Amino acid sequence: MQVVIVDGANVVGSRPDGWWRDRAGAARRLHDHLVATDVVGEIVLVLEGDARRGRHVGQEGHVQTVHAARSGDDAIVDEVRSQVAFGDRRGVTVVTADRDLRDRVEAVGASTRSPRWLLDQL
Repeated sequence: MQVVIVDGANVVGSRPDGWWRDRAGAARRLHDHLVATDVVGEIVLVLEGDARRGRHVGQEGHVQTVHAARSGDDAIVDEVRSQVAFGDRRGVTVVTADRDLRDRVEAVGASTRSPRWLLDQL
């Protein structure tokens, strides 16, 4: 099984399309694109701050939305640890361009991809 964990803030922020004027709307649009895509495996979308208003916590199709209580990066690392702990050898990939976060998630067992990789699939 493949699990893709999406750093919502980083992916949305990778395109200068006016997302900063409506963070909740940008998060909702990203979620809707993820639901509509034919990606193999499960997707976990991590939202933080004002973006959390764009999509409620829960599962829709192959996309699970998670709200970060505080730091989005910390929530992503926790999610990686949780997924790796299943012990079923699932592949865990985090989509982010944040270098510090990439280092942190790779240290606990995930691979990483850039936002461009994900956006090219949507």
